[in-house]
Amino acid sequence: MFWQTSRHTIDLAQARVMGIVNVTPDSFFDGGRHQDADAARAHCDRLVGEGADLLDIGGESTRPGARVPGVQEEIDRVLPVLEHACTLGVPVSIDTSRAEVIRTALAAGADIVNDVRALRGAGALEAVAAHGACGVCLMHMLGDDPATMQRAPAYDDVVGAVHAFLLQQLVRAERAGVAKSRIVLDPGIGFGKAPEHNWALMQSLETLCGIGQPLMIGWSRKSTLGVLTGRAAEGRLPASLAAALAAVQRGARIVRVHDVAATVDALAVWRRSGFNA
Repeated sequence: MFWQTSRHTIDLAQARVMGIVNVTPDSFFDGGRHQDADAARAHCDRLVGEGADLLDIGGESTRPGARVPGVQEEIDRVLPVLEHACTLGVPVSIDTSRAEVIRTALAAGADIVNDVRALRGAGALEAVAAHGACGVCLMHMLGDDPATMQRAPAYDDVVGAVHAFLLQQLVRAERAGVAKSRIVLDPGIGFGKAPEHNWALMQSLETLCGIGQPLMIGWSRKSTLGVLTGRAAEGRLPASLAAALAAVQRGARIVRVHDVAATVDALAVWRRSGFNA
């Protein structure tokens, strides 16, 4: 299984670690830590040194209640960091839903568009299709607004709903000219889902793998882990590692994490112990 991106063909026979670089003041776990461009560039260097297979750079927090930056503000946040990241020898993803940011990032060398709205924003699908080579991650979110996604989310069948949505968006992207080899899917842990929904999805990842596309998953430091363990975000590293390993064992090919070194080490031990990872 491979993921075709702008500059790289990523071999997913082994699970890959995507390091998170939030160039934001208000992300739920690390908001403000890498808001300065120099700090964010140094963070990219550190994550690659720790073994990150990919970097994911975002300039807009999707935490409920976070302020939405202007388009130019988002571009100004991410562009200097992205340009540096593209020199580090690993695939670089832009975490955005806006067509203007997508086009700017791809022109600057980004390999992947990671869109929590699954290219449903105005012009986003067209921007990706027009590029012709970039990878894309299509994520499920209940509705299309992070500000309201966590207001009493309800599903009759969360696994069925997420499966149907991801399949629908995959077909939509294909019809626009985006090859399947460029597409990864993400069930969207914590995006319009109560803890019981997240656990149901985790327990049914094999069903989502049945769509036939690689899966990316992001459990890192999420609130559902806090509900289970009673720990604040700063204390959720062990739970995040356990969730990453469980997701890989159930078929996820990319884990999106804050803690790259710890995740890389955990996966190395997991593989050496004879597990499929």
